[in-house]
Amino acid sequence: MRFDTLGLCAPLLRAIEERGYREPSPVQAAAIPAVLSGRDLMAAARTGTGKTAGFTLPILQRLYASGDSQAHRLRALILVPTRELAAQVGESVAAYGAHLPFTSAVVFGGVKINPQLAALRRGVDILVATPGRLLDLYQQGELSFSALEILVLDEADRMLDLGFIRDIRRIVEALPPQRQNLLFSATFSRDIRQLTKTILRNPLEVSVSAPNATAERVAQWVYPVDKKRKGELLLDLVQQCDWQQVLVFIRTRQGADRLVQYLQQCGIDAAAIHSDKGQGVRSRTLAGFKCGEVRVLVATDIAARGLDIAQLPQVVNFDLPTVPEDYVHRIGRTGRAGLSGHAYSLVSADEIKQLTAIEQLIQRHIPREYIGGFEPGHEVPASPPLRKSRTGRQQAPAGRPVAPRRRGQSRSDSRGRGKPGAGRRAPNRRGGRRPGQ
Repeated sequence: MRFDTLGLCAPLLRAIEERGYREPSPVQAAAIPAVLSGRDLMAAARTGTGKTAGFTLPILQRLYASGDSQAHRLRALILVPTRELAAQVGESVAAYGAHLPFTSAVVFGGVKINPQLAALRRGVDILVATPGRLLDLYQQGELSFSALEILVLDEADRMLDLGFIRDIRRIVEALPPQRQNLLFSATFSRDIRQLTKTILRNPLEVSVSAPNATAERVAQWVYPVDKKRKGELLLDLVQQCDWQQVLVFIRTRQGADRLVQYLQQCGIDAAAIHSDKGQGVRSRTLAGFKCGEVRVLVATDIAARGLDIAQLPQVVNFDLPTVPEDYVHRIGRTGRAGLSGHAYSLVSADEIKQLTAIEQLIQRHIPREYIGGFEPGHEVPASPPLRKSRTGRQQAPAGRPVAPRRRGQSRSDSRGRGKPGAGRRAPNRRGGRRPGQ
């Protein structure tokens, strides 16, 4: 299937071609015709599948096809859970709409409000917003929803997790009753289905991935290590494997700052991103990471969703998340839009319970790999048998792709039994591009 078969206008096809994309991803192929039909839509798709383009492109097409001559009225509203995702979606709207006469703006908290007010007063057709800042602007009388035609709730499950349900309901109450509603979520949980009943009308349902599935192109490993030696192991991996760009997830803000300080003292360009950092600092840090000025980006789960870093080779879980679903979103930062990726988890003795929960969630055993010189003092228990998922299907254990082992390193199978051996570094494979988030 090609984009020119989906009913998109020439200016949109030109923008798609300029971004180097050739064919739609599965979620785009399913969502674009559905949105163009005017139906409400609820779509389940994991991160990295191109779902942002799946609603941005048809929204632009619908506005263009309407032939409305009254420019710069708020006609489409896209609600997102985080500042980073808001900025990313805003970039996509601007890029795909580059050859169309529409204006767009992005509003979120943590930054000065005056530039956002100025943009709104000039008039916008498409607004990307986080719920809190949107309500502030609305209550100040800076927004009118009278002309709104389309509402998008992006990463709706994350918005519920962050406690935005009351804000969402207040926003929906202020919108015109006649509108198209689009909801995108990683899964169709019970809470999500309850939300859709109050917002969507007879929606078309699209699901292009199994619930909580991890990206097929992300190879995963567990590295057992003593808790106090995690920093040393991470440094060793970065140096010995010559990682030039790696996103590291850690549990706490203080831990992130300590790890960055340690890496910097060892000569590694590293920076942290977490909620104690101002939005300006976070934006500059992320920009530095994308352009290669920052080699190691250490992040709390504030960055687990909404970050789109082109061709990110690897992700490291310095600490396992306490919520198993967050593992899926973390490793979803790599292996995006058809590319390959690698995810490594440094697991200490006190994290075995989290590891077991993650394996049960994703329905696969993650291979253990022992790094020479960093073998832990604790025994790694065998992975328990996988319980059948709700669908009754059980995925096969993860394969044994080439891990970045070095001389003197031992390895084990997914049940934790060590075998002596040596290996070679995992190649950074590249695949064809599709419109991403």
